[in-house]
Amino acid sequence: MSTRRGMEEASPGFSALLDLPGQAGHPAAAPAPGPEGHRKRLREKLLRAGPDALADYELLEMLLFLALPRVDTKPHAKRLMARFGSFARATTAPEHELRGVEGIGDAAVAALRLARASALRLLAQEAREQPILNNWDRLLAYLTAALAHEAVEQFRVLFLDSRNRLLADEAQARGTVNHTPVYPREVVKRALELGATALILVHNHPSGDPTPSRADIEMTIEVRHAAATLGIVLHDHLIIGNGRHLSFRRENLL
Repeated sequence: MSTRRGMEEASPGFSALLDLPGQAGHPAAAPAPGPEGHRKRLREKLLRAGPDALADYELLEMLLFLALPRVDTKPHAKRLMARFGSFARATTAPEHELRGVEGIGDAAVAALRLARASALRLLAQEAREQPILNNWDRLLAYLTAALAHEAVEQFRVLFLDSRNRLLADEAQARGTVNHTPVYPREVVKRALELGATALILVHNHPSGDPTPSRADIEMTIEVRHAAATLGIVLHDHLIIGNGRHLSFRRENLL
């Protein structure tokens, strides 16, 4: 038995990988009928043309391949798009809203959550690779992905060491659609526990408008003063909106 024949028999999918249509020496096979043929065409499109060639609903389809292996996922993806309008909103939607879409159950919700978690993990790792102040674009990409689609306000603190490397990124509080309670003493206490020498405050505005409120400005001043008494620097306070952000430092609010 030849080596190739042995591998083909050992793995039923190996022959299909070797005999992709259009590959030199292998004639194009007729596409399989039904959902399997459609799935194969989407996979080939992804591998040959790259992810940018896929529409949002096609990315959703492919995610749902993993969750629903014997189901035509195109109608599910179309319903998600009709309900949420984009890939980003579908993967960040609250669980109860996802479950309100026909055909979306535990497995599909888990697949959508996995997509978001994978993206955030990658962006967070990239943001950690260099000192935060020298890696601003990657930091904003991570924070936007993490917060821009949140339905309620979330207040986070980035704790930095003396070289401005990220020690921790922690959610301090979650609030309502327009308010999050923040306690400067707790922020500074946590900074001391971590040995942080600098801070960046971050919160989102679910309205999409990153303009700071009077309460935002007053809270920032309180945190800056509390931190300064212990030699901790407040580098910035970022407000994340929908596709926009505001820097207190750049707006001369610090």
